[in-house]
Amino acid sequence: MSNCIGIIPARYQSSRFPGKPLARLGDMTMIERVTRQASKALDRVIVATDDERIYDEVRRFGGEVVMTSPDHRSGTDRVAEAYRKSGADADVIVNIQGDEPFVEPQQISQLTSLFVDPTTDIATLVRPFDPARGFEALFDPNLVKVVTAGNGDALYFSRSVIPYVRGTEWQQWLAKTRYLTHVGMYAYRPAVLAEIVNMPQSPLEISESLEQLRWLQAGYRIATAETTYDNIGIDTPADLEAAIAKLSAI
Repeated sequence: MSNCIGIIPARYQSSRFPGKPLARLGDMTMIERVTRQASKALDRVIVATDDERIYDEVRRFGGEVVMTSPDHRSGTDRVAEAYRKSGADADVIVNIQGDEPFVEPQQISQLTSLFVDPTTDIATLVRPFDPARGFEALFDPNLVKVVTAGNGDALYFSRSVIPYVRGTEWQQWLAKTRYLTHVGMYAYRPAVLAEIVNMPQSPLEISESLEQLRWLQAGYRIATAETTYDNIGIDTPADLEAAIAKLSAI
């Protein structure tokens, strides 16, 4: 879809990995690598940050960057401010995670293609859960599960295992049903993004600490596209080591 803009929220402070946008992956920083990957699918990509060190790094490698408030509670809020300041007039805004250096251009294209349908408000990605990973991975609350309707729209996201398989011991669940997990990349129509960042948190969002539940409770349609790419999100220095190993194997 034409006239799409990518915005990468990138903050310096992180309880588990301070300064991770500036961590080096091979011959470039993580934020440069994410920006270059996103630029393969989008004509305009902006980094939204609250830190001068990240700002300076993006300027160094020739990227576009916008300074935003340090007080945002989520990356979505930071994306909304950056979009307002950018002066852009896009049809679709893509929120690209700043800690996923192996984001695939095809994933971004999958998201934006969902907006050919004029009823799509928000779009995100899902990935089939690999049963070989086992029950411990499936039950991990940091791995967000999702169930979808027949047309691919998201019905619910949860840190719990959904769906529950009634009448079957949990050890057999992986053999009985197909599980989908959430990939934290979003795209929105600009008017919808402006609305959702001004909404109060919803009861479900507070319970599960998942902002997309606020949008579902408010009645927004979240379309999904299925990806099989195995993105590596970097939350800790150990994750960075795994990413460096993956890079060296490419």
